[in-house]
Amino acid sequence: MAKNILICDDAAFMRMMIKDILTKNGYNIAGEAENGARAVEKYAETKPDLVLMDITMPEMDGIAALKKIRELDGSACVIMCSAMGQQAMVIEAIQSGAKDFIVKPFQAERVIEAVKKVVG
Repeated sequence: MAKNILICDDAAFMRMMIKDILTKNGYNIAGEAENGARAVEKYAETKPDLVLMDITMPEMDGIAALKKIRELDGSACVIMCSAMGQQAMVIEAIQSGAKDFIVKPFQAERVIEAVKKVVG
C-alpha cells in the first residue's frame, strides 16, 4: 500500500518539485501546507505516514511545527528540509524528533532514499 505524505514548504515550486518526485516513485500526497501552522492542522486532518517539512517558513517555522505535531502524535514521522548552512537548526530538528533531514536543492535520489529509510 502506498504511503501518504504531507508536504510542507512555503515555496509553491518546492512543493510541486517534491510532489513530482514522490508521485513518480509511487507515494500518495496526503496534502500540502504553506506554513507550519497549516502543517499542524493538515497533520491532524490527514494523519499522514510521513511529513516532509521545510525549516524556514512564515507564521510558524518547521521546528515549532515539528514539536506541535510530535505533541499530537508521539510516533509521527517527520523529515526536515533545509537550505545549506542551517546546521544548528538541523541538530535542533533531530533533537526535537525529526527522523532525517534533506538539504536543498533537492536531489530526487536523496529524497526517495530518506523517505524509504523512514517509512519504507
